[in-house]
This record gives sequence, structure tokens and C-alpha cells, in this order.
Amino acid sequence: MTSIRLLSVASEIYPLVKTGGLADVAGALPGALAGEGVATTTLIPGYPAVMAAIEGGERLHAYAELMGGPATLMRGRAHGLDLILLDAPHLFDRPGNPYLGPDGLDWPDNALRFGAFARAAADLAGGRVAGFEVDVIQLHDWQAGLAAAYLHYDPPVRRPGVVTTIHNLAFQGVFPAWMLGPLGLPAQAFALDGLEYHGQISFLKGGLIFADRITTVSPTYATEIMGEAGGMGLHGLLGGRSDVVSGILNGIDTAVWDPATDPALAAPFDASNLGARAANKAALQRSFGLEEDPAAFLIGSVGRLTEQKGMDLVPPLIPDLVAAGAQFALLGSGDRELEDAYRTLATAYPARVGVRIGYDEALAHAIEGGADAFLMPSRFEPCGLTQMYALRYGAVPIVARVGGLADTVIDASPYALAQVVATGFHFAAGSAASLRAALTRAMAMHRDEPGAWSRLQRNGMATDCSWGSAARQYAALFAAIIPPPSSA
Repeated sequence: MTSIRLLSVASEIYPLVKTGGLADVAGALPGALAGEGVATTTLIPGYPAVMAAIEGGERLHAYAELMGGPATLMRGRAHGLDLILLDAPHLFDRPGNPYLGPDGLDWPDNALRFGAFARAAADLAGGRVAGFEVDVIQLHDWQAGLAAAYLHYDPPVRRPGVVTTIHNLAFQGVFPAWMLGPLGLPAQAFALDGLEYHGQISFLKGGLIFADRITTVSPTYATEIMGEAGGMGLHGLLGGRSDVVSGILNGIDTAVWDPATDPALAAPFDASNLGARAANKAALQRSFGLEEDPAAFLIGSVGRLTEQKGMDLVPPLIPDLVAAGAQFALLGSGDRELEDAYRTLATAYPARVGVRIGYDEALAHAIEGGADAFLMPSRFEPCGLTQMYALRYGAVPIVARVGGLADTVIDASPYALAQVVATGFHFAAGSAASLRAALTRAMAMHRDEPGAWSRLQRNGMATDCSWGSAARQYAALFAAIIPPPSSA
């Protein structure tokens, strides 16, 4: 099988550094692509945790000055991943969140930090680093997007095929126009057909306007971003490039997320042994300080506490859910007002509502493996991974009918139930009334129709959530945009 050489450019990668689904995708996709003849090297910023994990580092290139200080490109391996690190201590040798300072606000020099990251990506992919060649570069989100602009405005030794992948269009890397100079970009880049975005510049726009192909992480989201509501100000650009936009549904790492072998679970199980989930439910109730009630309808949720995720819709519903016999276990962080609202509910209903502010990977696995249902009330959701984890772990998803949630969960309508294909419950995004109705439907089935509930669980666990289909689609897309040798 002919090998395609891919440079993946991602600002986070599991298990080295993770704030969200981007890290899971960047960490799992290389292994799936290998089976399709794509050899992936991932460029990642040299955060402290990344630098500490690298094995067998080899210096590829040194910058005497890169956005304010010296930097080095180091190649090595960690956790089976082929990596190149941008070791730039003045930009990345900082503890904690890769994007936010201790005050919870964006690092004030993020434009330079990820401008340097994109510049290094363009140098690697464009043949400016001796001994390194690729056929295609894949730019993940705004942090990598400016690499496409560097390849356009500073013609490379050889131009690779360029793919920009949108994981969340809401984050666009918007900075003041005067940053063009410090970023090493020409004045003509400040134009409608360049980086200009409402009087500022957008890193993501650069990735979208200068890419050969644009992908996003589910077919439905690819359609949604063409419209004004979902396009976040970029719908005109995306609509004008609709011929190169496609949605490729994410997968999950089925080795990491396997209820039969998961060490984070109190009891392993599979679809033929759903009874073992009872031990995980009891363990989850103990972990959150909830009453150990086998009959309780235990709803789990993991994620960011923001309006985008619809988590503002839930607190007003909690008193009625508790009165109806439900319990709620939440792991997440985000807006302070929402954090406080959930803490208040946990205090008011200590045996029925448990809240853990922050993130804990093992606890996330335990919630998927022990909750009866898994709630994702997002107003928009490019793909979502946690609902796929829930499917695999037998936690029936209750999701807003948007983006990748609509693409991965089949609503328990009368028709889908009759055809034995339903896997969860849908409701209208942003509607508290529709969410209440979906929760009521789910609670009634769990209470009154245990056989139907078990079928939902087994259907979900039988869903193919692997990377196989996505890897095949990506490989075909990459092959289609490799420049011919004569253009090198």
C-alpha cells in the first residue's frame, strides 16, 4: 500500500495534553490512518507535559528567533505517537491550561504563541526543514490555521496538499490587525480575500480561505455551518467554498473506551452482561455521595458548563427530576455562574445531586459506565465524543438534535423502536420544554419498560463508533489533493 506522508498540526493531543475532543481526535486518528496507508507525524507545542514525555528526541531545526525568542523543532515518540515538538520556552513553558493563564483568561500573547506554531508547521510542510517531507498537512482548528496563510504568502520550497479541519467554528483566533507585522505577514494579507475579519484578523479564516479542502467533524455540522445561525460569521466564506467542504464523522478510540477492559470501572461488562453495570452504578453513587438506590434514574453528564453546551437549561429542571425519582451526577467546569448554580443544587439535594467541578479522566469513564442515561443538551455540537462513549458504555444518550449528536444517536421514536434501531432520545436544541419532554420519555421507559430500555442499551453498544470509516474517508481525501511531482 502506497504511504501518504501526513503532517497533523494540533494544539493538544491525548494523552499528553487535553482540554477537549480535539485532543482525543489528534491522539486516535494517526493509528486508524496507518491502516489506510497514511503515515502521520503530529506537530504539537512543547508544553511542559509534552516535553517531559518525549522519547528519543532528535533536533530537526533551530530558530535563532521565533516570535520573541529562540526555538527548536524536536522529533521523538510518546505513547506510540510520532511527534515533532516546537520547543519554544518563551511561548509554551507554562503550567496549566494550554490557552488560559492562571486568571482564567486567554494568555495575552496567544497570537504570537500560535503564530509561531503555525509558522513552524508551514516550514515543516513546505520543505524548509532539511530531512523532512510530507505530502499533505492537516490543520486542526484556529491554533493551526495560520499555517495555510504562511504557505500562501511565503511560497514554500514545495507546497503540500492543505486540509483545514474545523472542530468548533465558535473559536476563530481573532486578533488585532496590527499583529500582522509581528506575525511576519504582509500588509496585503489584511484583505477580504485574506485574513481580514470585521476589522481584525482571523487565524481560522486563513485556514479556511487558503486550504485545498475543508473538513468538519460530522455531516450535519458541515451543513449547519453554511447557514447564518451556524456559520458564526463565516457562513459566506464557507458557502462560497461549499464544493470543498465535507463532514467526516469522528470516531473514538475503542481500545481506551472499552467497558470490558476499562480499569476505571468497578466491574467490567459488555452487551451480553448488562447486569454487571449495577455494580458500576452503585460505585458511581458512592463516589458522588448519592443515595445507593438501584431504582433511581441516574443521569450523568461530563463537559463544559457553558451556554453552548446547553448546561444553563438543566438547573431549573432538577427539582422536578429529583421529585420524580431521578439522580444527577455532573463532572465539568466552565462559567462561574453555572458552576455556582450546580453547587447550590448539590447542597440542596445532597442524596440526589452530585457535582464535581473540574475534570477527571477516570471519573469520566466511571460516569459513562455507571449512569443510566447521559445528557448532552448542546445548542450546537460539531461532533461530540462523549455521546459515543455513552453508547459504547450502555448509558443511553439524551441529546439535542444538532450536529454530530443527530448523526450518532437514533431517537426512540415509535418507528425506530419498532424497527429495533433506536439508541437514545432527541430534543430540540435550546428548548427547555423539549428537554423536559425527552427526560420524561426516558424516565418513563426506564421505569416501565425495562426490556425496551435494555434494547436501547444493546443497540447503542452495537453501534460502530470506531475510526474505521473516518480513516478511509480521510485517506481518500488526502490522496486526491497530493500535488503532482512536477509541481514540487
